[in-house]
Amino acid sequence: MEIFFGFLVSFCLLIFSVLKGIFIGYALIACWLLFALISIKKGYTIKEIGEMSYNGGRQSFAVVRILLLIGAVIGVWMASGTIAAIVYYCLKFITPSLFIFSSFIICCGVSFLLGTSLGSVSIVGIPLMIIARSGNINLNIVAGTIIAGVYFGDRCSPLSGSAALVASLTKTDIFTNIKNMIYSSIAPFSLSLVFYYILSISQLLKDMNNNLSYELLGTFKIQFIILLPAIIIFLLSLCKFKIYFSASISVFIASVIAVLFQNHQFKEVINSMIFGFQTSENSPLHNILRGGGIISMLKPSLVMLVSCSLSGIFKGIKVFDNFKNIVMSKQLTRHKLFSITSIVSIITAAFGCNQTISSVMTNEIMKDCYEDIDKYQFALDLENSGILIAALIPWNIAALVPTTTLNVSTIGYIPYAFYLYILPIVYFIHDISEHSTFFKVEMDSNKL
Repeated sequence: MEIFFGFLVSFCLLIFSVLKGIFIGYALIACWLLFALISIKKGYTIKEIGEMSYNGGRQSFAVVRILLLIGAVIGVWMASGTIAAIVYYCLKFITPSLFIFSSFIICCGVSFLLGTSLGSVSIVGIPLMIIARSGNINLNIVAGTIIAGVYFGDRCSPLSGSAALVASLTKTDIFTNIKNMIYSSIAPFSLSLVFYYILSISQLLKDMNNNLSYELLGTFKIQFIILLPAIIIFLLSLCKFKIYFSASISVFIASVIAVLFQNHQFKEVINSMIFGFQTSENSPLHNILRGGGIISMLKPSLVMLVSCSLSGIFKGIKVFDNFKNIVMSKQLTRHKLFSITSIVSIITAAFGCNQTISSVMTNEIMKDCYEDIDKYQFALDLENSGILIAALIPWNIAALVPTTTLNVSTIGYIPYAFYLYILPIVYFIHDISEHSTFFKVEMDSNKL
């Protein structure tokens, strides 16, 4: 009963924080304190609670380093003119009447090649958002389009960390999983294209600043070499180098370019790296081209650290054991099993605040339920639920970092992230239709 009460109060706190615009980290700290008290009531000592929290929290250290590095990358890319150059060249090719449609396609393609949602948001998401701000268009629509697009590749790219994690958890072949994911995304992706095409027609780039290209050229020296920091991180990611290495190399090259080509002082580059970049107040780009910096990622990092500590307590006091036993005792049809997996994914994503934690916890709770079905079906269910749904939860890192990076509302983008919720819906409808073969799942990796 205490655990149910704890979840209810925690959920209310999280929702209240989002609705009132209060930093979600405060609510998570309150949730941690609440479950620490519940643990004490269950007989755990303060030392044991500390150990559980630390064991969970240390899982965040690697991700926190990446978040801080991404902040540094964005700040230095702005100082070097790399972001400005991407915007400048995009303006030459993007048709205003198809801006939203093109944005979705671009984000899908880049994220599939890179296999990372956060990296794709930095490389193409920010430039697209800058164009949107200059064109007087609904920023929530553009943000939803970008976030939906970058999670297309995060879900099914051969380079995706989440795809590799699911394959590892379910002991399946990643390429068989990718084949299954592509099959199951044909209809949702097609519907998404229609959705974003309609939005493009109804949401044109209005009153677009025709002088934006001129202002970019007046503020930055734009040459092809200015794109080198983005090209380097793109190529190194394709070659499967760790993000720490590729991002560090990109920051170094961007810093050199900022000094040699944009005539910034070294201390100005460091300032952009730490506190973020901004032009002078008199610049017409002041409200369009700014952001990044390590400081901007401190709040998402705190959310990550506290949520992992909270998940450590969950694991230590076995909060999901009773639920797992109840599910195991039921005879579930395919669509009911997927429904329960989705519900568990939503709960773990909401309280774990991270795709990785959600996948690990959902796997631990649900894996025994799939023993008589198929491990490849389980892998597909995980990919089509928690991996995408996490990006629809405003306080989850999967959503919080992109909205922080794009400097947009934490909830306004949700209705327009169409691909993220239409895929689970279509997949569920398919499961209900027992005779459908449209999304046939490859059950045997030997069939490849």
